[in-house]
Amino acid sequence: MTPESLLASAAINLGLAVVILCLFSVFRKQHANANIYYCRRLSLRHSILFDQSFTRFVPSVDWIRDAVRVSEDEVLSACGLDALVVMRFFKLGIKFFVVCSAVGLMLLLPLNWSVSYGSSSTSHSMDSLTISNIPKGSNRLWIHFLSVCFISFTGIYMLHKEYKIVLGKRVQQLRNMRHQPTQLTVLVRQVPLCDEHIEFSCSVDHFFSRYHPNAYHSFQILYERNHLKELPVAFVTFKSRWDAALVSQTQQHPNPLTWITQMAPEPRDVLWKNLSIPYKHLVLYRTGVFTAEVLFTIFFAIPVTAVQGITQYEKLKTWFPPAMAIQLIPGLSSVITGYLPSVILSVFLYVVPFVIKGMAGVAGYVSRSQQEQKASNMVFYFLMANVFFMSVLSGSLLDQIGKSFVNPRDVPSRLAGAVSARADFFMTYILTSGLAGFSIEMLQPGLLIWDTMKIHTWGRGKKKFNYLFSFPYYRIIPFASLFVLIGTVYAVIAPLLLPFLIVYFLLGYVVYINQFHDVYETTYETCGQYWPYIHHHVVVAIIVMQITMIGLFGLKSKPSASIATIPLLVVTIAYNEYCKFRFLPTFYNCSVKDAKDSDELDKYGPSDVDAACLKAVEAYRPPSLPQACITMEESTSTQPLLSETP
Repeated sequence: MTPESLLASAAINLGLAVVILCLFSVFRKQHANANIYYCRRLSLRHSILFDQSFTRFVPSVDWIRDAVRVSEDEVLSACGLDALVVMRFFKLGIKFFVVCSAVGLMLLLPLNWSVSYGSSSTSHSMDSLTISNIPKGSNRLWIHFLSVCFISFTGIYMLHKEYKIVLGKRVQQLRNMRHQPTQLTVLVRQVPLCDEHIEFSCSVDHFFSRYHPNAYHSFQILYERNHLKELPVAFVTFKSRWDAALVSQTQQHPNPLTWITQMAPEPRDVLWKNLSIPYKHLVLYRTGVFTAEVLFTIFFAIPVTAVQGITQYEKLKTWFPPAMAIQLIPGLSSVITGYLPSVILSVFLYVVPFVIKGMAGVAGYVSRSQQEQKASNMVFYFLMANVFFMSVLSGSLLDQIGKSFVNPRDVPSRLAGAVSARADFFMTYILTSGLAGFSIEMLQPGLLIWDTMKIHTWGRGKKKFNYLFSFPYYRIIPFASLFVLIGTVYAVIAPLLLPFLIVYFLLGYVVYINQFHDVYETTYETCGQYWPYIHHHVVVAIIVMQITMIGLFGLKSKPSASIATIPLLVVTIAYNEYCKFRFLPTFYNCSVKDAKDSDELDKYGPSDVDAACLKAVEAYRPPSLPQACITMEESTSTQPLLSETP
């Protein structure tokens, strides 16, 4: 890709972003569009004032000013810790890449450009600004090694600091939520039938009355509506958080596949239909989902390879001679090779999170939050495999056609040079995803067109629908993690890419502050359980960068630098293992100390305990179904609680 192609992509994306954001700033001021741009505030019954003067048709940047003024405490209180985790992730990206840019632009970029050795050694004009311009065996590569060390330790330090901050806010948020029914309720699955009891409800009552007599308060068994056969699933409520924490985190039976317990998810977070899936069948469901994801990833390599073919116009003319007609129109080749590939890739990738979320929905997770967390992780690895590795590998293979067979010994060095040669493509992709992508996220053109068609056709005269949706964590987090991966790997190889990432994370921070505040609703609260996934993604990015540099130093005939990088890799992996032992359990387990402290803060009397427990039992009644409460004194119930489609 030539500099002209990169400039064409930047100009088109910047122009589109300005136009789209101007339209957004005008449309959001119109009262008729409140159900699109203020749907969350309308659902909360907040008053919204619209200016009726002529200024409502004038573009403005008021929304940026309002978003920047929102504090973290306001995000936490209004939207929850999960929303704050996303915003802190974008702030982490801003701070990390500002530091990387200071090193890359002030030190590495002049160092790469000052060497005249590589100016005619490759066909890529952008390579003079990358590490590929450094000659083999040059002692200048030690500066790149020191930069790898600095970036690695900076990333680890920032990650560690964020982990402690999020963990502290999680403890605070759990204390603020101590009156929620989820802290008294345990989900019990694979309830067995014993000889004395022919119903699951009797087994639940007998088991907890015998083994937890002073802690157990009541339970609610689940039923199939069509068959009236009880399901081996129950929500069991305990008299204190301390009792619930102990029961949920201990093995209840010598057979670990029976009496399986976990803290119940929030009532609004429960996926009721998935509770009817037998626990022993989950491994089959999830194996099928994993197989489907692998096949989907392999299939998606086809459009990624095709996109890389478009970026290499010189090769394209050789493989497809009619493509030479593009040269007849001045500037068209720059647009096609610089802008079109990133747009095509973005269009293909738009459907990926929704497809993978659908796959995760088949895996049998009992809560929407758990399903979206797994989907987020699956989407990240899909993007890492296809967008990052396949873009590099497919572009490299296409670039080697006609050369590798002339001198096979040059293949390793050519592949190493191809890593930096893909930097210009990733620059255009970051521009498209950041400038155009975030602008479209703000404008919501699909909803605008749909709502306009609706009010002028089948919905004429009817009450306007409030387009309120939950925040797509499974889409936002993996894409941001992908750009952290790209930026971390290319921070030393091609530092010119780093300013584009600063723009991406800056714009993303402002956009999603606005979306959290005005557009998306909070449908569940995991108290920051997305952060361990984000931490893992960033550590993977650092590890991939270090492995890449080990190979690159070797191909640059600097084996001593490669060997010196290996301990750095070991330190990063050891740090990740330390975090798994030190921080990770706190995100998924409730310590008995915290549970006991929360109990002592309330100091409930007997009547208060009964009221809290009955409220918890009622909260776990599936919506729109008859009320049923099974207590210690009532061992049976005939009310269906869970419908199952035939």
